[in-house]
Amino acid sequence: MTIATRQLELRAGDRVLVHGLDWEVRAGECWSIIGRNGAGKSTLLRTVAGLRAPDAGTVALHDRPLPDWPPEALAHERAYLPQSRSDAFAYSVMETVLSARHPYHANHYWEQSDDHHAAVNALVAMEVDHLAARDVRTLSGGERQRVAIAALLAQDTPLLLLDEPANALDLAHQVRTMSLLSRLCRQSGKTIVMIGHDLNLAHSISTHALLLMGDGRWHAGTVDDALQAPLLSSYLGHPIDAIENKGRRIFIPLEAPHD
Repeated sequence: MTIATRQLELRAGDRVLVHGLDWEVRAGECWSIIGRNGAGKSTLLRTVAGLRAPDAGTVALHDRPLPDWPPEALAHERAYLPQSRSDAFAYSVMETVLSARHPYHANHYWEQSDDHHAAVNALVAMEVDHLAARDVRTLSGGERQRVAIAALLAQDTPLLLLDEPANALDLAHQVRTMSLLSRLCRQSGKTIVMIGHDLNLAHSISTHALLLMGDGRWHAGTVDDALQAPLLSSYLGHPIDAIENKGRRIFIPLEAPHD
């Protein structure tokens, strides 16, 4: 087991976002967290990352409660991609990605050859190696997102937590990035939990899905169990149809009925 929540409760002011969440994420699984805006998706991911305390219940990583993890040890186990970032300093792309290697510096200050090797491999994987010398502040939104994901990969942790990784990416890079994440799960044994809004991408690469209603209710299961049109229609608050095409399930939002 990698992550386990027990009777987890998350609140936003007086609102209960998640209630009684008993959830297990096992090694090698790829989970998509799905729900409408304000349902608590980012709040849950930040809580699982150890960046926010739960309002009730517990989160454990490898059967060890998150508060018991020293920050450096936790940084060796999980990497976190937030939904939004600000690049305030004139770091190059290479320096930005190398900063993700900080947990491995231990007794040395300067980056070592292993750090540079990991950074270069991550840049190549995200197709931004040609931007290595550029000031990260001069990049487009999509390029910055790919650099941020490269930094996540360079951290080289068994657990990756990503809040809308496809955000700002064009169609080609959305597909390539999601395919890369899928391969990391299926071929490299990584564990991935991510937030996204594209149901078709989620179904094509995920093994499991967690649906959040935003009023405390939730549903967790395999993609074939959780990503059913009636269930999605209820959780997303909009009618959705699903068709099977060449072995794939394709989700189509329907026109809302008029009064």
